[in-house]
Amino acid sequence: MTSAAPRRTPRNTHREALRERLLEAMLPHVPFDGWTHAALRAGAEDAGIALATAAGMFPGGAGEMVELFNKIADRRMLEALEARDLAEMKIRERIATAIRLRLEQNAAHREAIRLGLSVLAMPQNAALAARCLYRTVNGIWYAAGDTSTDYNFYTKRGLLAGVYGSTVLYWLNDRSDGFSDSWDFLDRRIADVMRVPQVIGRIGRIAEHLPNPLRLLRRPTVR
Repeated sequence: MTSAAPRRTPRNTHREALRERLLEAMLPHVPFDGWTHAALRAGAEDAGIALATAAGMFPGGAGEMVELFNKIADRRMLEALEARDLAEMKIRERIATAIRLRLEQNAAHREAIRLGLSVLAMPQNAALAARCLYRTVNGIWYAAGDTSTDYNFYTKRGLLAGVYGSTVLYWLNDRSDGFSDSWDFLDRRIADVMRVPQVIGRIGRIAEHLPNPLRLLRRPTVR
């Protein structure tokens, strides 16, 4: 039995909206100050949020800021996908479209993303990094229409994590017009995955010993 989602009270909703507004305001300062309280203070001043209020918005520090940034990016990606006619696309096209949308929507924040990856790469943030990556690839697969409940659930998310992660790293350094080189790279990575059934079989044999994923999660965890 899955646990009930926490009730969203008006107070919690207001706090979350304020956190998102504060994060949006601090993003232009992150390339210069990093995911720090200095960037937070600058964003608070820009957004007209009292510094005393802003100081308590992210008690978990940089990791909590980066996680919220990723949650917002995931949500906006899924919202954009809902406006697309995914039914007319092949699965690989749906996946590529989702990744492209997520990156294109954040093209103005590449340096913030680069610094965010540095935060997630810290040993103490290993679990957070895994959670952020899982939330993204899980949301993409659900949006693409995946309904698997056997070992394929893990296989698909594991393979997509590799495709997504390598594409993000390539995209961060891409200087081509319209990121065309990144989209070519993405298409090649997806094609590579389609050509490795032996990898799928090997992962599947391992995943057969894992618990039913539906006991852990029945819906995307993007908020």
